[in-house]
Amino acid sequence: MVETASFGRFHFNHHRPDLKRWFPAFLSSHRTLFTILWIVAFASVFVWQRNIVEELLTFRRVPARHLPRLRPAVYNLTDFGGVGDGVTVNTEAFERAISAISKLGKNGGGQLNVPAGNWLTAPFNLTSHMTLFLDQDAVILGIQDEKYWPLMPPLPSYGYGREHRGARYGSLIHGQNLKDVVITGHNGTINGQGQTWWKKYKQKLLNHTRGPLVQIMWSSNIVISNITLRDSPFWTLHPYDCKNVTIKNITILAPLYEAPNTDGIDPDSCEDMVIEDCYISVGDDGIAIKSGWDQYGTAYGRPSVNILIRNLVTRSIVSAGVSIGSEMSGGVSNVTVENLLVWNSRRAVRIKTSPGRGGYVRNINYRNVTFDNVRVGIVIKTDYNEHPDDGFDPKALPILEDISFNGVHGQQVRVPVRIHGSEEIPVKNVTFRDMSVGTTYKKKHIFQCAYIEGRVIGTVFPAPCDNLDRYDEQGRLVKRSNTQNVTDIDYDI
Repeated sequence: MVETASFGRFHFNHHRPDLKRWFPAFLSSHRTLFTILWIVAFASVFVWQRNIVEELLTFRRVPARHLPRLRPAVYNLTDFGGVGDGVTVNTEAFERAISAISKLGKNGGGQLNVPAGNWLTAPFNLTSHMTLFLDQDAVILGIQDEKYWPLMPPLPSYGYGREHRGARYGSLIHGQNLKDVVITGHNGTINGQGQTWWKKYKQKLLNHTRGPLVQIMWSSNIVISNITLRDSPFWTLHPYDCKNVTIKNITILAPLYEAPNTDGIDPDSCEDMVIEDCYISVGDDGIAIKSGWDQYGTAYGRPSVNILIRNLVTRSIVSAGVSIGSEMSGGVSNVTVENLLVWNSRRAVRIKTSPGRGGYVRNINYRNVTFDNVRVGIVIKTDYNEHPDDGFDPKALPILEDISFNGVHGQQVRVPVRIHGSEEIPVKNVTFRDMSVGTTYKKKHIFQCAYIEGRVIGTVFPAPCDNLDRYDEQGRLVKRSNTQNVTDIDYDI
């Protein structure tokens, strides 16, 4: 029976439900719905898994980063005929590119991109208002035949030459009288291929002083960052008489043995300089601050001043992590070294000089320095008798004063301190505070001193030498020393 209800123009039929017909239909429709939902869910999971796999594959591939635009004009080395096959010599390509950039100084300069590849080249010169950008997997290779390396006059503050009298080889990447120069990248590499140079040096087959890997002279506003420098023929990075220099986040490598004089960074007569966030493992000093050699450095008269070194890890089997000198005749002052780790090295931090140098080393501050497996931790040496010629004045005595060590820690150190002043060159106003160094040697006199005047504030381990005054943590005098000139230096340890 059908009941009909009327509401104006609309009529509604009300049927009594037939449960026997309705339930199978309901069940069938819900099975269909369930099947559809299951298919949708399965498809969603499939798509999700595919997306995850694609993302993982994308992560594994690590797409190449785009090269940033750091100057108004940007060039690629290949635009000038460069070929990165490790065989083609690209010197002319570099020279043509840099010549084009040299004309853009008034418009903000230019950027030269070195893409991935092995770019063999002889030495070339940079220009002002330039950015040299090395892409990831880009390697600039120095040509190994010395006949392609130009000769230059000796450095004026070094006299006749560092290794030989007369001319010296230039650097692979060179610059003079420049402003606003940047060498950076996505951790590309500059490789000096120094193996041939080291071998010929040892065999005494070279007639001129070897050249550095990168040398910037008489320049200002220099930034070097985010690159790797390796296997330099001689000193690796040599800023000479420069102002306002930043060296940041670079790696410097050379063999720990059989790579003579491959210092990492040698600030030389430089002013206002920051070196930070670097890893250095080389065949000589990790860093060596210089300012000229004997009478030539004194006559040149340019000190190294206002230098900040921080957040470094260094290693040197044959020399020291961070040194000052020995060529310091123009003077070195206002240097801070902080957050430094020196590991598996012969020495950690060192100041070296001798009679005949003249000059001064003053206002030097070491903070938060860590030694790990180091033969000698802190060294001050005043008899480093190496001179350019016989014209030095033995009465030109350097001044060493105002040197502080605050927060010195370490382990597996044989001799934590060896400060070897002399009657001619006493070491004055030295301060030790917050020092605790684990030692590997049982002998008592491992904190060695001679001709030193200064103080120990608070507790220091191992026990300091008797040459130093003792103060408590509040800076109150506990015991004054009357034995500043006592010597307990023992080089047999």
